Amino acid sequence: MLYLLHGIGGDETEWYRHADPQAILDNLYADGKLAPMIVVFPNGRAMPNDRAEGDLFDPDKVKAFETFEYDLLDDLIPFVESRYSVSAGRENRAIAGLSMGGGQSLNIGLRHLDRFAWIGAFSPAPNTKSPEQLVPDPEEASALLKLLWLSCGDEDNLKPISDRTHAYLSEHRVPHVWYEESGGHDWSVWKNDLYHFSQLLFKDN
Repeated sequence: MLYLLHGIGGDETEWYRHADPQAILDNLYADGKLAPMIVVFPNGRAMPNDRAEGDLFDPDKVKAFETFEYDLLDDLIPFVESRYSVSAGRENRAIAGLSMGGGQSLNIGLRHLDRFAWIGAFSPAPNTKSPEQLVPDPEEASALLKLLWLSCGDEDNLKPISDRTHAYLSEHRVPHVWYEESGGHDWSVWKNDLYHFSQLLFKDN
């Protein structure tokens, strides 16, 4: 299972509207490059009016992205795994996202390594916790992670967030993929990230 999260200006339809993930993933699968998986595109803004409208940076709306952690762990994952024929357990779950969703993926995934073994952050936004908060025990994280992917465009003005995380992980020898690519905070980068990240999921090598 891959839980794929959107950015601050999007909702559960954002990936479909901008990136054609079904084409990217289906083509990879047809070429034998992708492990079988179900992908869930949730709305990561956990509040009564969860539409991407009005002031997107309103504190209540930003807080809703943090609250989503509990919706995901307590409601969405149990719902999906009780109604679909999927393999449960941390080694069969991945979480990834772009921008605000990238920050959510790091914050949630690294805090709950008992739930996720595969984590990806594409251009993570300022909601990303400090590296010391994300990985307080580098040795434990190193032992539990199957994949930690961190990527960002070289022209992205949010790149310092990724840089500091990458530097901390490197200093503390936490295995991870650091993918710095050409581009800004935009869909050409995130589509490329999904293409490369997805091929690494749920594989032993």
